[in-house]
Amino acid sequence: MSREEFADFYVGAKDRCLRAAIATGMDPGRAEEATAEAFARAWSRWPTVRLASSPAAWVVRTAINVDISWWRKRRRELTVPETPEQLPRDDASFDHDLLQAVRRLPPRQRQVVALRYFLDLDAETTAHELGIARGTVSASLHHALKTLRLQLTDPEGMLS
Repeated sequence: MSREEFADFYVGAKDRCLRAAIATGMDPGRAEEATAEAFARAWSRWPTVRLASSPAAWVVRTAINVDISWWRKRRRELTVPETPEQLPRDDASFDHDLLQAVRRLPPRQRQVVALRYFLDLDAETTAHELGIARGTVSASLHHALKTLRLQLTDPEGMLS
């Protein structure tokens, strides 16, 4: 097991994985915690994770699962806001309006967009990582892009 190899992976993938986790609908604070937990799990399983078709997708999927488990334990205790009031704004090169629009998509579409565009995975790898058919990836992506185009070109709904 190579510490340097994992360290290089972590440095190169941490921001993309966090953005992808946030894009799936997680609260930014929860996304940070879930992504950190996912990276810890990746480190403990690095000999296996490093052989995955996309270790970054493995981390994001694990972060999603960590967040789902967290919510299951607390769903009766808390109400879930539709979107957080503020998203991290420390990256000037990132389109925050796009991230907000992605977060309004249904869960499956958010996951597909996060893996395809935030992690730059192909459709086959996305399908494998989400445990769905390749056709489901294509259909979800088609619907997501149509919705995003409408939201981003007509945010007030005036074209409808």
